[in-house]
Amino acid sequence: MLSDEELVTRFRGGDKKAVEDLLIRYKNNVLSVARRFFLVGGSAEDLVQEGMCGLYSAIISFEGESGFSAYAHACIKNRILDAVKNSCAGKNTALNESSPFNENDGLKSSFSPEELLLDSEAAEEFFLKIKGALSNLEYKAICMYIEGATMAEIASALNKTYKQTDNALVRAKHKLSGIFIK
Repeated sequence: MLSDEELVTRFRGGDKKAVEDLLIRYKNNVLSVARRFFLVGGSAEDLVQEGMCGLYSAIISFEGESGFSAYAHACIKNRILDAVKNSCAGKNTALNESSPFNENDGLKSSFSPEELLLDSEAAEEFFLKIKGALSNLEYKAICMYIEGATMAEIASALNKTYKQTDNALVRAKHKLSGIFIK
């Protein structure tokens, strides 16, 4: 399996399959980021589309200064945040009316390496906290859900029925809301 950086290099060399592989590889990442936001006047699918545009922009503009994964995540998140901010400010009544994506936009990450490190440390602390509050099944189910897996994918991976998986997620969400929303 080729690394993300190797796929970017191949894409720049004219290998169209390389970009497809990256888009597929990062689809769950885009879903995970998009799931955290709400778009006024839009749908969840609009946010996923914005995230995929952010990913494509990352592929185009990546210069190899850091790992591609962190850079792609920042580009995805920035693109989705921009769409959300624009929708809240009334700048976009619908994303379909926005200007088309331009490959030469050259979007750059607004996150510094220090901010990315702090984000990863905060995520690690978050997952340790929820692991202590949840059963093993609930923890695995919620982690997969956060990563963007569908209910069917979670149920299959955990070797549980759809109903058992749904119940585990409901219990996990209930327990976590008691911890984080006070």
